[in-house]
Amino acid sequence: MRLGLLGTGNVARALAHGWKAAGHDVLLGSRQPEERTGLGLPVAGLNETATHAKVLVNATPGTVSVELLHSIGAPALAGSLLIDVGVGLSDDFTELSHHNSSLAEQIQHAFPLTPVVKTLCTMDSTVMTAPGALDGPSTVFLSGDDAEAKRTTGRLLTDLGWPLSSQLDIGGIATARGQEHFALLFMGIAGGLGSHTFNINVVTRPRA
Repeated sequence: MRLGLLGTGNVARALAHGWKAAGHDVLLGSRQPEERTGLGLPVAGLNETATHAKVLVNATPGTVSVELLHSIGAPALAGSLLIDVGVGLSDDFTELSHHNSSLAEQIQHAFPLTPVVKTLCTMDSTVMTAPGALDGPSTVFLSGDDAEAKRTTGRLLTDLGWPLSSQLDIGGIATARGQEHFALLFMGIAGGLGSHTFNINVVTRPRA
């Protein structure tokens, strides 16, 4: 599958390497691709990346994501699945920029012809592509209004090492608020552990 990852930071590079290893055709998108060489991955401009991709992944800082997507334009994004992994956090990681909302909802509202799925934003990039390295199973969440888009996203998660038993569909795009707002608790847990390499697992009662 042709995947375009918007962004060239740790998250975008980790996901690109993970999906490349699974056999996908990956391309990183940057506003200044000429300055993002030496990453071991192909890099192009944002519009070229959007044209190349069957699936786009927003791995840009959540405070600038909507503006960046507008620079590509709704016509170029229409019909493409957009997987959103961004979170709008302040520079000191203490405040969210999307109060009583979520970045994913704002993207979906701004681009109604582009199905958006929120996932992978409740963990560090080191876990996104290596869930099996943790000491036990854990959970990755999916939020979105389009069922087929979530199925495609689920297959891409499986390619990163997330079995179906670890994938939890929590509902429509409005449920992305819970995923994104977990970022504040994530920072607290990371401080308590002294590490960002962890994840959470949804545990239920045994079935009778």
